[in-house]
Amino acid sequence: MNTIEEREQQIVAEFENFDDWLEKYNYLIEMGKDLPLIDSKYKIKQNLISGCQSNVWLYAEYKDGAIYFSADSDAVITKGIVNMLIRVLSGQSPEAIMYAKLDFVNKVGLKEHLSPTRSNGLVSMIKQMKLYALAFQTKYGKTEM
Repeated sequence: MNTIEEREQQIVAEFENFDDWLEKYNYLIEMGKDLPLIDSKYKIKQNLISGCQSNVWLYAEYKDGAIYFSADSDAVITKGIVNMLIRVLSGQSPEAIMYAKLDFVNKVGLKEHLSPTRSNGLVSMIKQMKLYALAFQTKYGKTEM
């Protein structure tokens, strides 16, 4: 299993293949098509992320000391964004997720190229994933990082 930092570096390298933001947006849309979709039974109000312009459902499951995420959205760009976060954080320990800096978000230029509402949504997604990590950490206790 790769570390969060290794996964971040991989995504940064993928984005470096594109010259302009139109190509990067198209890549985000493609990434959205690969999103590990949330089971329809979890597409409920309590799994909706507040602060997002579009509907984003995020579900987390704790298994063998790691957290696994699935999600869905009604916007293709948002699906790509949440899939990037899932690629980086899913399968990691609660501690690793809680303390992840997620520098790749700035390195690929996401924050500066997203609309303010999408940028707020990105922050809300990260916050929710870290809250899940905190909840599982509290419930299941310390695990190895």
